[in-house]
Amino acid sequence: MPIPASILDRIATFRRNLDSYLNPDYKEAQVRQEFIDPLFAALGWDVRNEQGYAEAYKDVVHEDALRIPGVGVKAPDYSFRIGGTRKFFVEAKKPSVYLKDNPEPAHQLRVYSFSAKLSLGIVTDFQEFAIYDTRLRPKATDKASVGRIFYCTYEQYPEKWDEIAAIFSREAVLKGSFDKHAAATKGKRGTTEFDAEFLKDMEHWRDLLARNLALRNAALTQRELNFAVQRILDRIVFLRIAEDRGIEPYGQLQALTAGPKIYPRLREIFERADFRYNSGLFHFATEKGRDESPDRLTLGLDLDDAVLKEIIGALYWPKSPYAFAVIPADTLGHIYEQFLGKVIHLTADHRARVEEKPEVRKAGGVYYTPTYIVDYIVRQTVGPLVAGKTPKQVEKLTVLDPACGSGSFLLGAYEFLLHWHLNYYVSHDPFAWAKKKNPPIYETAPNARGVGHGNGNWQLTTTERKRILTTNLYGVDIDAQAVEVTKLSLLLKVLEGEARELQGKQLDFHRVLPDLGHNIKCGNSLIGSDFYSQPNLPTFDDEARIKLNAFDWAHEFKSIMDTGGFDAVVGNPPYIQLSMEGFRDPVVNEFLKQSFGMSGGRLNTFVLFIDQSQRLTREGGTFGLIVPNTLTSQEYYEEARARLLTNTFIRQLVQPIGQVFSDAVVENVILLAERRSPKTPSNRAKTIFSSLDISGVSNVIEVAQGEFSGNFRLAFVAPADPKIAALRKRLSSSGVNFGDLLNINQAIALKGDRAACLDDRKLTSKHQEVL
Repeated sequence: MPIPASILDRIATFRRNLDSYLNPDYKEAQVRQEFIDPLFAALGWDVRNEQGYAEAYKDVVHEDALRIPGVGVKAPDYSFRIGGTRKFFVEAKKPSVYLKDNPEPAHQLRVYSFSAKLSLGIVTDFQEFAIYDTRLRPKATDKASVGRIFYCTYEQYPEKWDEIAAIFSREAVLKGSFDKHAAATKGKRGTTEFDAEFLKDMEHWRDLLARNLALRNAALTQRELNFAVQRILDRIVFLRIAEDRGIEPYGQLQALTAGPKIYPRLREIFERADFRYNSGLFHFATEKGRDESPDRLTLGLDLDDAVLKEIIGALYWPKSPYAFAVIPADTLGHIYEQFLGKVIHLTADHRARVEEKPEVRKAGGVYYTPTYIVDYIVRQTVGPLVAGKTPKQVEKLTVLDPACGSGSFLLGAYEFLLHWHLNYYVSHDPFAWAKKKNPPIYETAPNARGVGHGNGNWQLTTTERKRILTTNLYGVDIDAQAVEVTKLSLLLKVLEGEARELQGKQLDFHRVLPDLGHNIKCGNSLIGSDFYSQPNLPTFDDEARIKLNAFDWAHEFKSIMDTGGFDAVVGNPPYIQLSMEGFRDPVVNEFLKQSFGMSGGRLNTFVLFIDQSQRLTREGGTFGLIVPNTLTSQEYYEEARARLLTNTFIRQLVQPIGQVFSDAVVENVILLAERRSPKTPSNRAKTIFSSLDISGVSNVIEVAQGEFSGNFRLAFVAPADPKIAALRKRLSSSGVNFGDLLNINQAIALKGDRAACLDDRKLTSKHQEVL
């Protein structure tokens, strides 16, 4: 695209007044308004939100409201987005700063972008324009040239315009050119992912804490040690993120390292946080109305200064390459999913050793659900339930993930509901909503006096964010550590925008966070306490009971279950073959078969979760799960398909394109269904078959649900070409079927180096995964 006349005019103006612009008195705000804003407007971006989009969907977000006096920059100057998704950051400087050789602006951009998992970023003062590959871990010693892949001056804009526009114009980003350019250099030497780097640091900190706590606290049990390490680390990470978001005093943790007895002083900060936040993360005393027991363990432990000095020091620049203000909540959840794949064991001499969990080792690793899959399932399940309704009508909506893990689906549902509520309030007289006694929204204050200007920059209040979380979202997981990570991720999401809301107001954080103990619970979603009422049950000791972790839905979520169940159930349940080595507990397996009415030879947890989701969803409610595609046709799951045909309207069966879970052999299908009474006819129900990738759905086919009943073993398959279907019918009616002559079964799925695992007799267990 040719360089616009407006930019040629800006170039001429800059050249004509160059001395004035290079004067240090010429402010950054001026160059942004006069030159940088027009530059990106010429690239097609709605820099000033002339379209009037809600805050969540603006093309460009100006983050200067998060600059905290005395602390420094807390967020990049510009965030460029498509549909609310960040694509790249721009760091702006005044022209008196020489960008080519000054490392500070490049460091700021790279820290922000690396932490936000963005591939490319820009530093500019209009006079200079530099593009950086931001996947390189930033270091304090880096020169300004490190990671820089493009540089030009304003005089070169005419000749370089096509090159810039081909990547950074809005049209180029929409068409995928930006992503293709970033992908072309992915994995090159020196580049890395934020997830991998932060996970490496987290694992090192866990190892330090585990070894030292085991050494200094001889009475700790293995269970207590795992709890203490996880809880202390979670608290430190939470407080550090809160600092960068302007909610906690910046540097308060770092200040502890300047003197001795760090842990006693850190405990004081934890106790103050209990007073401020009211969350289970900081809960040290019994309180009326709270079901969870307070933490009476961690405050009494001994912990050496050297360990805390190393951990806390690594959370601040220059040792830390992270900008905690911009780390996405779901990214933190993905890191924790990998982190929770290991557990701390105590040796006979009370030394701590970190090992991979047996179930993770057998599964070949930990796999998290990609964001586009989460978003699609949430939109298709929760979306229809809120369409055309008011916030009052949505007030009692309940969304459940019965195997929540680190909380990715609950975060996705929370994000969806936050956007839905904000859009409703903004499109229905926002000023009237903002004037209510307990307003759900507020207008961001663009000046120091905290005065709004009707600029449409509306945000949900923290009170409203808390209300949505505590009334709409619920989760259960058998892993206590995963439950705490889910809570942590959701609490951090509540606090987004908190510093902005409180600018110019008295900072009263007392009880700012909700207690999620009533929403996110620990237990076995498939086994209730009726397990213990079985006749001739062998004795279960305390350790076995804790491991089984029976969970009573009717008791734990009484008010919801008494009214028929949850409105929506979403998630990615575990895929565990219960006949595999390590899961051969005949008592448990027989109970599950009886509970779920399973008579087939193969018992896999994903099928049990499909059945449990039907039971937990109210009539007329929806559930959406991503499961192995063996559900659709494998003979072992014929019973599961029969129950789905009887108890649900199957809305969609969606085949993700490509491998959803890297390094896993399983292929997946998204099941989206509506719970119905078996008495309700289903022949008129339509099921949509489609494919899905990050850009959306394709290959859409619609079929009447009643047709599945005529398929072999009730297979969920899309109809073939009419000519092929007619031929198949003729062959089936007049010939001999292969099934009458052969026993057809599933082959063993391979992964990794397939050739290496084969010999004349067997497959090594390392390369087997049976679903």
